[in-house]
Amino acid sequence: MTLVAGVDSSTQACKVVIRDAESGRAVRSGRAAHPPGTEVHPEHWWTALHEAFDDAGGLDEVAAIGIAGQQHGLVCLDEAGRVVRDALLWNDTRSADAARDLVDELGAPTWAQRTGSVPVASFTVTKLRWLAEHEPDNLARTAAVCLPHDWLTWRLRGGGLDQLTTDRSDASGTGYFDSSIGEYCRDLLEFACGRNDLLLPRVMGPNESTASASGPLLAAGAGDNAAARLGLAAGTDVVVSLGTSGVVSASSVQRPADPTGIVAGFADATDRHLPLVCTLNAARVLDTTAGLLGVGLRKLSELALSAPSGADGVVLVPYFDGERTPNLPTATGALHGLTTASATPANLARAAVEGMLCGIAAGLEALAAQCVSVTTVRLIGGAAALPAVREIAPAVFGVPVLAPEPGEYVAEGAARQAAWALRGGPELPDWPESAAPAQRYEAPVADAVRERYLSAQSKYLER
Repeated sequence: MTLVAGVDSSTQACKVVIRDAESGRAVRSGRAAHPPGTEVHPEHWWTALHEAFDDAGGLDEVAAIGIAGQQHGLVCLDEAGRVVRDALLWNDTRSADAARDLVDELGAPTWAQRTGSVPVASFTVTKLRWLAEHEPDNLARTAAVCLPHDWLTWRLRGGGLDQLTTDRSDASGTGYFDSSIGEYCRDLLEFACGRNDLLLPRVMGPNESTASASGPLLAAGAGDNAAARLGLAAGTDVVVSLGTSGVVSASSVQRPADPTGIVAGFADATDRHLPLVCTLNAARVLDTTAGLLGVGLRKLSELALSAPSGADGVVLVPYFDGERTPNLPTATGALHGLTTASATPANLARAAVEGMLCGIAAGLEALAAQCVSVTTVRLIGGAAALPAVREIAPAVFGVPVLAPEPGEYVAEGAARQAAWALRGGPELPDWPESAAPAQRYEAPVADAVRERYLSAQSKYLER
C-alpha cells in the first residue's frame, strides 16, 4: 500500500494525517503543540513536525508529503539559511500602522488591482515595512523571505536558499504576488521595504513535486484555507471555518479586486482563485465567554440554546483581539443591551455565539457583493462542533448549513495534494473513502438577530 502524508502546521499545533494514496482511506494520524504567541522561532515548527510524525507512527511507506501552513507570516533567513529573528505570525498586529501607511501611500484600488487584496496587518508585505522601520539591522541581514509552509518544505528538502519553494495560494497572501499572472510584484516589495534583491521562493505548480532529503516526494504545499477546500472537496459551496480566526472562502475563476479590502483575492491550491474574508475573532470569542462564565464550551452551548433568539436584546460586538473585518486592529469588544432582566448567563452565552456568527455573516455578504453565489455554507473548525453554533448559524446566515463531522481538513487537503503530486496529471484524486457525512441545518424564517447586531455595531463604530 502506497501512503501519503498531509501536514497542517497551524498557529496552535502541527497535525499529521496519513492516508492511502489511491482510496484516501485514513491510516493513522499524529499531533504536537506549538508554543503560544504571535511570534515564534521556526525551529519550534520543525520540532513539532517531527513529534507529530512520530505520534503518527513514522513515515514508513509514505511516498509523498504535502505541507499546509498558517498563511501570511514572515520568516527571514540570512545568506546561510539561518533564521534572522522570530517569525511574525499572521495574527501579530504590530504592523497595523505599516499597513495603513502602505495603503495611504499607494491607494487601496491600486493594491487591489495589482495583487487582488488590500494589505492589512496580517499580510507579509506589511510586516516587511514594519521590519524596515523598526528593525533595519535585521532587514539588512535578511537574504530571503518565506512563509511558514515554505520554510518547513525547505527544511524537509534540504539544500541552500535557492531550494525555497511555495505555491500560488500562499504566495497570493504576501501582498507582493499577482496570482492572475503568476508572478511576484518586485516593485511592490521594494516599495514596502526598500529591498528588491530579496530571494523569494519559486512558485510551484499545483501538482508539481520536488525531492526531499529523506526520500518522500514533496508536494507544493498550500495555505491553510486553500488546503481545507481540497480536504473538503467543497466544489462551489462557500466554506466557513471557525478556528482561531473566522474564515469565509469560495472558489472562483476570476480573481476579485475589492478596493474596500474586505474580500481578499487569494489563489486556491489548483488553478482557480479563492475569494476570502477573514475575521480575527472566532472560536476564542466562545473560549473567552465560557471562561468569563466559569463553564466549559459544551455548557456554554447548552446555555446559548436555552436563551431565546436575540438573547433578550443582549448583543456582543466581539472585537476582543482587534479586528480585521472591518479593519480595526486596535478595537476592543463591546456588550450592548444589558438590563437587570437580561443579564443572565444564558443570554450572554447566546450573544457570544450570535455575535461571532454575525461577524462571519458580514463576510458572506461581502462575497455576494463580489458575485459569489452563496446558497449553501459548509461549516468547519473547532467551534463548528458545538450544537449551538450549528443550530444558530442558519438563522444568522440566511442559508442552509452543512456541518461535516469534525476532521483535520487542512491536513487532509495537504494529503490529497501529495497524492496528486505523486500521481501527476491534471485532475485531483477522487477520494470517496475520505468524504465525511455532513448534517444539514435548514435556514429558518429570518429574524432580527442580524439587524440588532448591525445596530449595535454602528453605535460602536461611531464612538
